[in-house]
Amino acid sequence: MDLVGACKAFVSVSERGSFTLGASAARIPQPVASRRVAALEKHLGGRLIDRSARRAVLTPFGREMLPSAKRLVELAEAMEHDAERARLTPLRFAVPDVCSTLDLARLDAEAREHDVHLDFQPARPDERAELLRSQQVRAALTAVPVSESAWTVPLGLAAAVPPRARVLHVETLRVGRGDRSAPGRRIWIQPEDDVPHIRDRLTRLRDSVGLRPAQVAVAAALAPAVAAVLGSADLLLCSAKQAEELELHWRPIGGIDLARGYEVAGGAGDEAERIRERLGTGIAHCLGAPPRGGGAA
Repeated sequence: MDLVGACKAFVSVSERGSFTLGASAARIPQPVASRRVAALEKHLGGRLIDRSARRAVLTPFGREMLPSAKRLVELAEAMEHDAERARLTPLRFAVPDVCSTLDLARLDAEAREHDVHLDFQPARPDERAELLRSQQVRAALTAVPVSESAWTVPLGLAAAVPPRARVLHVETLRVGRGDRSAPGRRIWIQPEDDVPHIRDRLTRLRDSVGLRPAQVAVAAALAPAVAAVLGSADLLLCSAKQAEELELHWRPIGGIDLARGYEVAGGAGDEAERIRERLGTGIAHCLGAPPRGGGAA
């Protein structure tokens, strides 16, 4: 038996002295209200309402049970209100600061279709990890090696002028013996890629092909790195999607596969799993990664 529904019908009928009016106030058909009250009477073992008169009059037993029924109805309504408020409370979510405003807005709109309200906290990889550790956010898109990732974003090199080659090999940036005074073209690593599984592999490649140490540089922020690329022949390590947004010309890197790896991490509760399952495709689009499994997540 639906105890809460039966108590709602009982309270509504008793307050209005009529099954017809009580049912209307409870927004249920009159026969349904009658059946619910009858079921409650059977459940409690006594008649609650005297149906012999023209009005619905409480029996002595009904008068005794009415306060308890009201408390149950009020508690149920308070619980429903709290549940609604909890559903609408934004979930603070740390995301890469390279995600565009439009992509985040689309992800937020998709999340609302699943009754998930997001409050984005754009941050760098180390900052996202700290925000999650300190419980300032409830979930975060963390940077992880590709082998541990749910989403993978291939990286390449982007230039201000379209490169002639379809694939850029790092060794072609090597400074010739007769050009020792030249600074050499640089590869700029933006903060989003300043993580060991990307930075260290690129610097090892730099050393193995004979580039100067300064030819692979970590930028303090994305804007100065892009400015350096726009004003020179330098290159930016980035994704194809990001290069398009920055109006740069992207090429894959020859001889090495570099990629950003992302996973959703969460604190207590099932926030991470809920985001991963319901918003996988939207997150992939934000990051510039192919959808998991090639379809909707």
